[in-house]
Amino acid sequence: MEWLTNPEAWISLVMLTVLEIVLGIDNIVFISIISGKLPHHQQKKARRIGLGLAMITRVLLLLSISWVMTLTSPLFNIGEWFGMEEGVLFDKLKISGRDIILIVGGLFLIYKSTIEIHEKVEGHGGKAVKNSGIISFSRVITEIIVLDVVFSLDSVITAVGMADHIEIMVAAVVIAVLIMLVSAESISNFVNHHPTVKMLALSFLLLIGISLIAEGLDQHIPKGYIYFAMAFSVFVEVLNLRVAKKQKQI
Repeated sequence: MEWLTNPEAWISLVMLTVLEIVLGIDNIVFISIISGKLPHHQQKKARRIGLGLAMITRVLLLLSISWVMTLTSPLFNIGEWFGMEEGVLFDKLKISGRDIILIVGGLFLIYKSTIEIHEKVEGHGGKAVKNSGIISFSRVITEIIVLDVVFSLDSVITAVGMADHIEIMVAAVVIAVLIMLVSAESISNFVNHHPTVKMLALSFLLLIGISLIAEGLDQHIPKGYIYFAMAFSVFVEVLNLRVAKKQKQI
């Protein structure tokens, strides 16, 4: 526990906690949209279980960090299938366990977002609520678990690069999830009560899914670009909501 008296360790804890919250926003959005398909009395429970599972998943991955880091070792190279010669492109086609998880997670996120957008556009969004029950609740939790693994993997690898002590990493994850638990209901209510915001959130999930696939194919997209685009879109949407509110008052 020597890190408790180290100022740099405390700075790492604060910075890592903030980063975990930022990286967890997409997780909250996904959980909010998926849980919104359940009956109202089950939504809060689903959000809490989802975020609780996210925390448990991240802590377990941190405690098995040596195994997580082996996921970055190449398993095979797609270039070999096409008889490509070694080079920059050949190196980029190396696929590791982490890449497979990111690609599968990205495809799953794109699939779910596309289905949700299709339901909203076609006007069949109420079907899931009418048919919801124990099976629907189980399916929602299963989908949350799948995405928790993908989001947690990205978060854990980031944490390893920012902190030297496992205690700091675990503390940052726990603090971040507790903060997200407090804010999850208000974020969920806001998203679900504003159709245009929900559509924007689904578009963000599409963007994140594409970035996960690109990351899995070793095409790194700086997260700063993605978060700036998302923040700018939210700013424009806030202006639209204010204009719509004023027009209703006239």
